[in-house]
Amino acid sequence: MCTPNIIQCDEKDKSTLLKFKYGITDPSGVLSLWSIKETNCCQWKGVHCDNITGRVTKLNLHCPEIYSNYGHNLDKSQCLTGELDMSCLFDLEFLSYLDLNNNDFNTIQYHGQCKNSSSNIYYLNLSDNDNLQVGNILHWISNLSFLHYLDLNGINLQKETNWLQLVTMLPSLSELYLEDCRLQNIYPSLQYANFTTLKVLDLSYNEFVSELPSWVFNLSSSISIVELSNNFMHGQLPQTLPHFQSLETLSLYNNDLSGLIPNWMGQLEQLKKLDLSDNSFSGSISTSLGNLSSLTYLNLAFNGLTGIVSEQNFLSLSKLNHLVLGSQYLIFDFDSEWIPPFQLQFLELTYLTPNKLPSWIYTQNSLTLLAIVNSRIPLELPNKFWKFVSDQVEYLDLSNNSINVDMSNVLLNSKVVVLGDNNLRGGVPQISPNVTLLRLANNFLSGSISSFLCHKTKEKNNLKYVDISHNLLSREIPDCWMHWRSLLFVNLESNNLVGKIPHSMSFLSNLIALNLYNNMLSGEVPLSLKNCKKLRLLNLGENEFSGAISNWVGQSVIGLKLRSNQFSGNISTTICHLHSLKILDLSNNRLSGSIPSCIRNMTGMISKIESFDSFDVTIPTIDHVNFEFNVNLMLLIKGIKLNYTHSILVVDLSCNNLSGTLPSELFMLIGLNSLNLSHNQFVGKIPQDISKLIQLESLDLSNNLFSGQIPETMSALSFLEALNLSCNNFEGKIPSGTQLQGFTNLSYMENPKICGPPLTKICPQDKKVPNEKQMTEDDDDDDNSDIYSWFYMGLGIGFVTSFWTVLIRLNGYLLGPDSSTRWQEWTKLLQSFILIL
Repeated sequence: MCTPNIIQCDEKDKSTLLKFKYGITDPSGVLSLWSIKETNCCQWKGVHCDNITGRVTKLNLHCPEIYSNYGHNLDKSQCLTGELDMSCLFDLEFLSYLDLNNNDFNTIQYHGQCKNSSSNIYYLNLSDNDNLQVGNILHWISNLSFLHYLDLNGINLQKETNWLQLVTMLPSLSELYLEDCRLQNIYPSLQYANFTTLKVLDLSYNEFVSELPSWVFNLSSSISIVELSNNFMHGQLPQTLPHFQSLETLSLYNNDLSGLIPNWMGQLEQLKKLDLSDNSFSGSISTSLGNLSSLTYLNLAFNGLTGIVSEQNFLSLSKLNHLVLGSQYLIFDFDSEWIPPFQLQFLELTYLTPNKLPSWIYTQNSLTLLAIVNSRIPLELPNKFWKFVSDQVEYLDLSNNSINVDMSNVLLNSKVVVLGDNNLRGGVPQISPNVTLLRLANNFLSGSISSFLCHKTKEKNNLKYVDISHNLLSREIPDCWMHWRSLLFVNLESNNLVGKIPHSMSFLSNLIALNLYNNMLSGEVPLSLKNCKKLRLLNLGENEFSGAISNWVGQSVIGLKLRSNQFSGNISTTICHLHSLKILDLSNNRLSGSIPSCIRNMTGMISKIESFDSFDVTIPTIDHVNFEFNVNLMLLIKGIKLNYTHSILVVDLSCNNLSGTLPSELFMLIGLNSLNLSHNQFVGKIPQDISKLIQLESLDLSNNLFSGQIPETMSALSFLEALNLSCNNFEGKIPSGTQLQGFTNLSYMENPKICGPPLTKICPQDKKVPNEKQMTEDDDDDDNSDIYSWFYMGLGIGFVTSFWTVLIRLNGYLLGPDSSTRWQEWTKLLQSFILIL
């Protein structure tokens, strides 16, 4: 029996790979089997060798995309990082394929000392190494003469000002991906670019602020994909047909392009995807687009298009499966008997006019995603519609349509259901185990949610996100949460719910956000809530909860909002153990005592973070379409109630009965953006350490018993935009020469012992005692002012009379003592008089 020969790798290549491994950081041990003991490097992870020579030809070390279960940020903690030494890798002289996509390398080195200079490389993918500092990466890449595929998506190339010249030096280049590279110059005046073999050009998500470049539409006939989306380009499409015989994708969405959609679009026989959405195109949609028999994807939404859309626009689009249309000025006029030649999987219609659901939708038996928004459709046959979507539609969005139907007896079966901002009434509909996201916010649903929560099913519920906020729900929250253990987000804000938080909520071990804001809930918060160990946001504000703030707060909480309740007692040291806390709002309660010194342990308030990914969740669906599920934070910042879905670090203890002096540990929270301690009984001076809060934008210490001088160190708070120190016992001068004088007097009012700008009250040390010489000069000024008053008074009586009156008055004035000085004054006055004439 024959056994296959196992290819042994070349020792030189093995040595090179080990050198590469030891030069980088591998936190999760991806390359753990790369070792001297494992003799055959051809069997190492990511390494591919030639079957005959055993030389390394392919290296695939891309990091898999891993998303957190509550956010849309990539988790790269398991990816390769450190310095990327390309010189070392290019010592692999037969290497032709290199994929390091989605790692976390921070620097890249290339010395170009090797004779081979990696001349065999045809595929190079360094994309999505977001923190990579690349230097002159394109200079050495331009020497890779056999390179066919180059992907640098997500790498900052802002300093590569001559990028186009460098990439056109690659004679074999077929696919070029420079998406989200912060490029700024697209050379709009250039007529031609030397891309003789280019098939794919992706320059989307850059920073091009210019006319649409001419050279793009003069590319060779081999070009098949052109992606210029999400830039800032303006201008119009050319009116003559480019050499685009092979073009399959043209994506220009989210720019500021204008003018008409040219008729030559209908002659692109190979075109499969056309996306011109989010621009300023005008005019009607040409029926010539209906000739694109290969078209599968069409998106023309959010433009200024006008005219009628009818079946004439779709006559030959038999392969169409993705359609997005909508404009406030388009009129949809389809024959009620029309049966389209296509079967859509994705349909999104906005601003549907007339406000009627097109009957041909019911012929689409493959529909997976249906979104009809901002259209005020009446849903004339609700039973027929719910059955249609229940049988096939996985992602349903009918938000902002003023739909007025009773939902009490409806069973929802779609994976994602978004019905917010309508006039839905009746009880909360029931859902099948298929539903993972349910958004019913801003409707008129009423009654108890018992029928929704407490019905039992044979299958396991999979609901993760539920938002029934801003409705008319009433009665108690039922104790049936043990049936919903998959829940991550629960939002019941702004209803009329009463009673206590049920103990069964402790079964929600995966819960990340709980929002019960603005109801009429009462009683003590159950200690069992601490079993929700993954809870990141807890919003119980604007209710009637009472008792102490104790161990029911889980240690993973990032945002804790308990404002406007009846919590009492001291601020528990439990708060100090919330090391990840970013938002602490305990305002308008009955708390007493002092601020505990252990507050310094809230280390999450020390450094700024980019985003609260737990508050803003994107749920991927199909074809890069996402549904966002936001949990807003209503905060009182700068004296205004604002909704926050992005990162902001806040401590608000206002409107309580807190007392004592401010502990120095409070000012160790140097990442704070807003601090509100108003309407308490705090005493003492503002500590000099307040200068450490350099990120502070809003500070409110009003209505306390603070005393002493306002510290000069507050001038270090350069980001401060809102300041309120009113109604205290501060004294002395407001620090001069700082932005503290830039606030209005309202920031300092009701402090009778302070002085200086912006107040009108002058500080004693600023009042000057005039010397003898100054007093004499002041007397002279009084005499001189007398002539001016007489002069202008005379003008008011009448020109002729006043002029002679002034001369008579001057006769004694000019011939008196100090006549030389007075003659100078008379000269100035005469000049003024001439100007008036």
